[in-house]
Amino acid sequence: MIFLVLLIGIYWLHVAFFRVNVLLYSAIEDGLIATVVSAGMLLAWNRQSVFTGFEKAQLCVIWFLLAYVFAISLPTVIDRSLSFYILEKIQQRGGGIKLASFEDIFTKEYVKEHRLVDIRLTEQQQSGTILIEKGCVKLTDRGNKIAEFSRFFRKHFLPKQRLINGEYSDALVDPFRKSTNAVNYACR
Repeated sequence: MIFLVLLIGIYWLHVAFFRVNVLLYSAIEDGLIATVVSAGMLLAWNRQSVFTGFEKAQLCVIWFLLAYVFAISLPTVIDRSLSFYILEKIQQRGGGIKLASFEDIFTKEYVKEHRLVDIRLTEQQQSGTILIEKGCVKLTDRGNKIAEFSRFFRKHFLPKQRLINGEYSDALVDPFRKSTNAVNYACR
């Protein structure tokens, strides 16, 4: 229980009073700090060896895994989730929105309100997957490898019969399948 209090306290202090470059990485760092502090407390309080060294190591691994689950499941999901945005937007609009309005909401409100382009480009730069030079966004070698892996995983390991708006489809296995180059925005 002390670990969870430390984790939440450290996370809150970090996001309330310090700068955050990438939310996921920041939350994982907070989890690592909470794990180290908890391990230190365990060592200081456990001089009579209630736990063996192996059990202490296991406890530290469990604490870090809990921190990782927290980092992904709460701040990162809420920050990135279109599903949470939909619920919040419906609530903001009084509890109901016309189905036909959602495309406009996503393209005209969601992208702007959540600064999606800015935040995702910032995260990719901080992760070392893109470079921005002279107004051109370019993949790094690391970014190219991750994109290749993503496309491979999408093609071979995402569901081929996924329920999308009342129909089963493989549309997300290759979302670029019907993509058109209506606008030339490539740079070299």
